[in-house]
Amino acid sequence: MPQIRTSIHKILVILFTILLTNTTSFSQDAAKIFKGNCASCHKPTAVKLIGPGLLGVKSRWPDQTKLIAWVRNSTEFLKTGDPYATKLYNDYGQSVMPAQNLTDAEIIAVMDWADKGGDAPPPPDTAGVVGPTVIPPTDSSNTLYILLGIGVLLTVLILVLSTVKKSLEALLNDKRGIVVVPKPERTLGQRFRYWVSNNKKIVAIIGLFAVIWVLKQGWDGLLGVGVYTNYAPEQPIKFSHKLHAGENQIACVYCHSGVEKSKHANIPSANVCMNCHAYIQEGPIDGKEEIGKIYAALDYNPETRKYGTNQKPIEWIRVHSLPDHAYFNHSQHVKVGKIECTQCHGPVDSMEVVKQYSPLTMGWCINCHRETEVAFKDNKYYEDLHKKFVEDPKYKKGDKFTIAKLGGLECSKCHY
Repeated sequence: MPQIRTSIHKILVILFTILLTNTTSFSQDAAKIFKGNCASCHKPTAVKLIGPGLLGVKSRWPDQTKLIAWVRNSTEFLKTGDPYATKLYNDYGQSVMPAQNLTDAEIIAVMDWADKGGDAPPPPDTAGVVGPTVIPPTDSSNTLYILLGIGVLLTVLILVLSTVKKSLEALLNDKRGIVVVPKPERTLGQRFRYWVSNNKKIVAIIGLFAVIWVLKQGWDGLLGVGVYTNYAPEQPIKFSHKLHAGENQIACVYCHSGVEKSKHANIPSANVCMNCHAYIQEGPIDGKEEIGKIYAALDYNPETRKYGTNQKPIEWIRVHSLPDHAYFNHSQHVKVGKIECTQCHGPVDSMEVVKQYSPLTMGWCINCHRETEVAFKDNKYYEDLHKKFVEDPKYKKGDKFTIAKLGGLECSKCHY
């Protein structure tokens, strides 16, 4: 019988090892990592966005070590003089890819996923959403079901092994002529208490995992409070950014003209819409219906081309909102910092209905300040600072000078 117990213990140890290994692998959700770190500049297809499409990326980077180094810090990798990296840098207007704080395993997982064109389902239609949708930063929703399935399998296996053990004991006792007095029948509750009292180590391990799981769920839930990623309210007039910014290539600053010279990225007035729609009176999707709402707001008669006196504002619903105690200046980031709109707002040119793409949390901002290098090149705003940086003996050649070194992590910069 000691051999049977030893075998059972070995099997349980192996199963728990497999469980822990699977838990780690399940947490590496390539599609989710791609969406959070890469989707604003790349697509898992051959289509070019800000950067190249990633379909077939592994054939273009046969050396996996170089690919990992390029993704982790393209600026440093360019210094090696690699010809393909240099060509890629020049082909895309010498636009520097931000450094990615990912592990080797995560980079490989994303590249394996994107190399085949991705397998994520299409994003849901959010046109009818009228309230915030909170997506807390948790792992894939399938992980819980997979773990529960493994737990059920473990339970069944334990019950089967227990039955086998009892059968073998009865067989050995019968062969040795040992008469075993049958134990009194116990209720289900009594059997459970008996099992718990005789398997305290297993119960302690299960209890520990249960407590950790509950704490993790609670922590993730608290992190999601006030985070409205994917919030896409229904607007009073249907406006397709995919049509205007994507297909028609209208620059963001044409409508949001304040973004380069003001703290706020202003909502364009209806008069800006009329620069085009005084002549374009019918759209390819909704015909005259939605454009007619602009005319109604301006009390404009498209036939006589005259404005009336009964004008009223269009009540647009705000999508992106920061707390009142947080200071953010668009011109400082766009004009001086040379940050692309898509870095914070995502691929707006592919959105029918604009949604909040980034979490806009303090941790998200701080992480960007830690990783984003100061845009010294052809930037008069930082000209004197650049000279001091180059001449400062405590900085070595090739050092990364990030926003954090400009005081970008000081509380008073954003909270005052």
